[in-house]
Amino acid sequence: MKPAWDKLMAEFADSTDRLVGDADCTAAGKPLCDAQGVQGFPTIKYGDPNNLEDYQGGRDFDALKKFAEENLGPTCGPNNVDLCDDEQKKTIEKYQGMSADELDAAITEAEGGLKTAEETFKAAVEKLQKSYEGLMKTKDDEIAAIKGGGLGMMKSVKAAAGSAKKEEL
Repeated sequence: MKPAWDKLMAEFADSTDRLVGDADCTAAGKPLCDAQGVQGFPTIKYGDPNNLEDYQGGRDFDALKKFAEENLGPTCGPNNVDLCDDEQKKTIEKYQGMSADELDAAITEAEGGLKTAEETFKAAVEKLQKSYEGLMKTKDDEIAAIKGGGLGMMKSVKAAAGSAKKEEL
């Protein structure tokens, strides 16, 4: 993926409204990566620097370029209110009207909701995994019992009987 990413950075090097860059999360970029929650490599993030999103698309140059052209650049936010619709403008005004403490509390509450959603998902996946393992064991035991109960021998007897009939003809 590195060659495709380097080509993408070169493609947008002169752009004034899109930034495509990289950080070495094992060296000088480690504090930035830690702050953004980067846990594996390579990780691609995009969007508002204060609210980066995880990129989930293709990793070849064409997919990356298409995504960059369609999704990167100025977006609605406190610094680009002119790009917002009326509902987004009202939301920005609501948050701008909050004190720093109120905003911190709202952020903490929302992040708690994200954490709860992730924990709920992980717990459900764990239950599914246990169920899957139980079903696999049951299936494997049933198959072993059927095969151990003479299925192979039945097929051999049938095949031998079919061969004997052909020889009679």
